[in-house]
Amino acid sequence: MRSTPKTTARTFALVLIAACSRESAPERPDSPATTDTAFAALQARGADPRAMGVDQYTSVHEFDALPDGGRIELQRAVDDSAGVAQIRRHLRAIAGAFSAGDFDTPAFVHARHVPGTEVMAAKRSAIAYAVRDLLRGAELRITTHDPAAVAAIHEFMAFQRMDHRVEETHHGAAHAPH
Repeated sequence: MRSTPKTTARTFALVLIAACSRESAPERPDSPATTDTAFAALQARGADPRAMGVDQYTSVHEFDALPDGGRIELQRAVDDSAGVAQIRRHLRAIAGAFSAGDFDTPAFVHARHVPGTEVMAAKRSAIAYAVRDLLRGAELRITTHDPAAVAAIHEFMAFQRMDHRVEETHHGAAHAPH
C-alpha cells in the first residue's frame, strides 16, 4: 500500500491523539507509585524531617472518622526502633500544633490547603488531641462534642485517606493498599 500525504497526515493525527489521551488520562488510585509522580512527591514530603520524617512506603497510615471525631494511626511496617520513636515525636508535635490551630504540616505534605482544617483551627478550643503509643508507632485521637468540628474532622480524615491512598476496610478502619 502506497502512503499518500493525506494518509500520512491522518496516521500522524491518530498517533498524536492516542498519545495525548494517554498522557492526560487520570491516574487510577491503584496504579504503581513508581509511575505516579504526584503520589511519589507526596510520599517524599511526608518522609521529610519537617513532616513525619520516616519512609512513607514502609509505614502504615490509618485515618478513621469516628462519631466523636477521628483517629490517625501511624506505624512502621518494618522493624525500625528509630522510625517508631520518630513517629511518636511527630504525632506529639502534630497534636500540639493542631491544638494551637496550626495546620502547616499537612499543608506542606499535601502541597495544598487540606479540607477541614479551617474549621478545625477556628474550633480548636472545642477539640481535644491525645496521643497514645502503639507497638510500632502511635495514634492521635481527635475528639469533640461540637457537630461542626466533627464534620470538619471527618472531612480532614476523608481527604487524608484519599490523598494517602488508604482504603476503607469492612470494619471502618483504613489501611494502606498492599
